[in-house]
Amino acid sequence: MSDLIAQLEREAREMILPHFDEAAALALGQALVARAQEQSMPVVINIRSASRTYFHAALPGSAPLNDQWARRKSNTALMFGAASFLVGQRNIAKGETMAKDGLSSADYADHGGAVPIVVAGVGMVAVATVSGLPQAEDHAMVVAALRAMLAI
Repeated sequence: MSDLIAQLEREAREMILPHFDEAAALALGQALVARAQEQSMPVVINIRSASRTYFHAALPGSAPLNDQWARRKSNTALMFGAASFLVGQRNIAKGETMAKDGLSSADYADHGGAVPIVVAGVGMVAVATVSGLPQAEDHAMVVAALRAMLAI
């Protein structure tokens, strides 16, 4: 197993929130927007569950394709219950693609940026996604915001 895969798996075990609701989704979304604005990042930010969108923002410089990437990456995280970056790294390590599971690239992307939101005693309740930066940076931006929520 690669060091990156081990790091991503460790992150997943460490980022368990005590609760998550609409107010927490708004706070997380606003924190991500503030960071993106501070650094003039041209990103789309999306927080959703399988059944509803809690937060969505398209910042200056982002493009309609970023909305599509966010949708596809969040679909992947929701399907596998794991960060889209982790899914992608596992696929690379195995020499596989999403097609092995019969998943269309029109609806799923195993690139970094979608991170599960997991609540203690409940499990995965939503996914936070950033799209517009290189995949490792998209992923790291979400992880940093979730870690900040844990520190509060």
